[in-house]
Amino acid sequence: MTSGRRSETQGFVNVLFKLHSSLWMGSTGKALLACVALIYLLLLISGLALWWPRSGAPNLRVELRRGLSRALFDLHRVGGASPGLLIALSIATGAYMAWPPLGGFVTTLSGGRAVPVPVLPHTSRAPRPMLPLDRLVARAQAQFPRGAVSLVQLAEKPTAPLRIRMKLPDDPHPNGLTSVWIDQFTGDVLAARRWDALDPGARAVAVVYPLHTGELGGPLLESLLAIGGSALSAIAVTGIWQWRRRRKVRLQRVTV
Repeated sequence: MTSGRRSETQGFVNVLFKLHSSLWMGSTGKALLACVALIYLLLLISGLALWWPRSGAPNLRVELRRGLSRALFDLHRVGGASPGLLIALSIATGAYMAWPPLGGFVTTLSGGRAVPVPVLPHTSRAPRPMLPLDRLVARAQAQFPRGAVSLVQLAEKPTAPLRIRMKLPDDPHPNGLTSVWIDQFTGDVLAARRWDALDPGARAVAVVYPLHTGELGGPLLESLLAIGGSALSAIAVTGIWQWRRRRKVRLQRVTV
């Protein structure tokens, strides 16, 4: 195992992923992103309710010959309504993965109990050198010989063990949810859990993640989610435009 190693912040893609998943702010950023995503979901639902006509079919036309303001208004209206379900899917699944308490809520609703994450024993909390990484990974692979290592998560706290994440042949998650926690100073295996032995909230990520990325539906769903993401950006731009325009009109009326 002398190749294929990369830290969480090494390389452009990893840096971009940290921005997308936590705003480079760790757990605080994840909670903030989850709150913003849920607020945006409420805005999307309320926007659809305001847009939907009380009688007759909704108008999906975009008028391009009646000025820039009308065109942007129609783009905001149609862009939010047409791919609204795809946008809601991306936002809801992203919020679920970003904020762990949502998974705990699902576990509680299902009548299950959260599976605790192991901690280092007190005898291993004194400062000492960590064992070679290759040796620790070998201990994890001995627990699940058919598993492929997908992630080695170093301890972020003095009480946290090393976590090695693996993908088993029957794991539906693209990167695997099976984990082995190892005392990085003694090599003792503290816990080894298959993906299907996790609590319901954590196990749901096996479906939520490929839904969020579109991998669950193949190229078709990936393309649709890409369109939804582009529409989300367009909604933000046209929404700000409409807000500034109406604010300018109100200020002019006050001045007059």
